Amino acid sequence: MSLPSGLPQELSSRQVARPVPLRETVYEAILEMIVTGDLQPGQHLVEKELAELLGVSRQPVREALQWLQKDEWVDLRPGYGAFVHVPTSEEADQLLGVRTLLEAESARLAATQAGEAGIDRLREIYDRGIAALAEDDIDSVVAANAELHTCITELSGNKVLMELASQVGRRVRWYHTPVARNRGQKAWDEHAALIEAIAQGEADRAATLMREHTEHTRRSYLEQNDEEHSGEDEPTPAKSSRRRKR
Repeated sequence: MSLPSGLPQELSSRQVARPVPLRETVYEAILEMIVTGDLQPGQHLVEKELAELLGVSRQPVREALQWLQKDEWVDLRPGYGAFVHVPTSEEADQLLGVRTLLEAESARLAATQAGEAGIDRLREIYDRGIAALAEDDIDSVVAANAELHTCITELSGNKVLMELASQVGRRVRWYHTPVARNRGQKAWDEHAALIEAIAQGEADRAATLMREHTEHTRRSYLEQNDEEHSGEDEPTPAKSSRRRKR
């Protein structure tokens, strides 16, 4: 590539960023609706309805659903269509178990690495979570919970932990949403104790508290999931893909 006179040669590798393909935007939009519970496990996903909802044609929706199937967020059933994946107890147990290992180590490291600014950030997120809980704003509670756990992982200073935690983060948020109201104040009391341990530099205590905290969430999800699906063989494809009103 020849450059205009006067421009440094190192600019030869610079390229203009291309727009994100529409199917990727649609993928992210549908995935976010699944994670937040706007589209619930077992819900029938109708291409035409999703296309109208997102203001696109059916083709990018069809492509996005195929990608979502590959990533195990959606099940495509020949002759029936697409349905939001219903996670099994085994799937949830395995992922939440891995989460416990990752986040316990993140908390231990955060207690040795976090400075005053990091602790202030954790406390600010905690305050927002408590305010959302008082208003029964479960979407904001879930978002604050995810942000707080992400912040602790970032404060660990371990880039490998951050990368691994980000890979499971969305599914953790998906599993947490149904139990956020039931966990309620107790979960945030656990957060408060965890933040204090990190602030005091108590690495082993921070790891123990995080392990107990994530274990409580894991058990809550599995117990609720077992209650909701006891006696059911297949989810009933009776719901449309319309957003539910809040």
